[in-house]
Amino acid sequence: MDKVRVPVLPIEAYTSMEWFRKEQEKLFENTWQFAGFIEDLTDPGDYITVQCGRQNIVVVKDQDNSLKAFHNLCRHRGTQLLRAVGRRQKAITCPYHDWTYDLNGELISIPEETSEFEDLHKKKLCLHKASVAIWRGMLWVHTKPNTIPIDEWFSGCEKHLGPHNPERLIEYPDTRYEKVINANWKIIVENYIDVYHLAHLHSNTLNMYHHAKAEYGFVNDHFLFWEPLARKYEKNLDELIPFKRITEVNDEHLGAFVPWLFPSLGLAESESSWSTFQVIPLSPYKTKVIVRTKLEEMTEQEYFSQQEKSSKAWPRILGIRTKYETSDANDPMESGDFMEEDIYACEQLQKAMENPLFEIGATAKNMESPIIGFQERINNWLKKN
Repeated sequence: MDKVRVPVLPIEAYTSMEWFRKEQEKLFENTWQFAGFIEDLTDPGDYITVQCGRQNIVVVKDQDNSLKAFHNLCRHRGTQLLRAVGRRQKAITCPYHDWTYDLNGELISIPEETSEFEDLHKKKLCLHKASVAIWRGMLWVHTKPNTIPIDEWFSGCEKHLGPHNPERLIEYPDTRYEKVINANWKIIVENYIDVYHLAHLHSNTLNMYHHAKAEYGFVNDHFLFWEPLARKYEKNLDELIPFKRITEVNDEHLGAFVPWLFPSLGLAESESSWSTFQVIPLSPYKTKVIVRTKLEEMTEQEYFSQQEKSSKAWPRILGIRTKYETSDANDPMESGDFMEEDIYACEQLQKAMENPLFEIGATAKNMESPIIGFQERINNWLKKN
């Protein structure tokens, strides 16, 4: 008889500040974190900042066009040096007392009042180093200067991903999506990797995929997933596809590659788009989600004509139905948008955890097993560190 796998994490893991702080310290500060795309930094002095648990990391392109990563706090009084993103910074100057560092993190000048510092002291007060790496056209950061190489971190994943070349694809600004969701970050991840709900919650909004034939499993800590196109969608792909077909995606690779890269980044790789789905924990009850999408390069006419063609063909071939039929235009379950359906479900689950009668009932043996696997990995990381 098969052993029943039950949830590993307690309710407190989704509701308590103690758990939240522990995850920030032991998980997010000890794993590689997504920072952006390589084209986010094009010129010397360009920079982006990334929150990794309690620590903020700045990635900067130096004068030699090399990428450097430092902890984003001044060695004088700990003030944050740079905010969000910026272009062509000549140096890194603290806004509080004007201590200034070059793009290699070396302290190069201090106010006259503290000029008694000798060169030796300046060397000791350079910025704390972090790690930065490139993988599949993405920038990744780690709070430690010497850590597991990025290729080793993602070892075994490549062969389970789509054939897309993200470095070649183009990001279209109007496809960017950002939202704060009233749910713990783990609820959002668990929803993302929950194979069971695809054919139920999204029975109408994701009817272009054959969910029963999905292939999935873990490679180390990362969850890899692929499912084929539904027969009717594949047969009418030229009409239904929302954007220009991506060159590398031939008939052999049709389907949705939707992995979760541990701990906080999902990819959505399809026949016409390539997206990152980043979760940023804000509190036990709030999570920011940022989706960035890349497409095949196309003219404005190609972009809009294909969207128009798709929108006209969709109701005729696949039909457009919503989960519920209500008179409320703002009801997420009547939106016809799978993201709105997911957000609603995640927020309702977060609320339910406050109910004294909350419990987990019988779970799908295979299709909900990724959730248990994810929880086990969270638990292992918190124990290990």
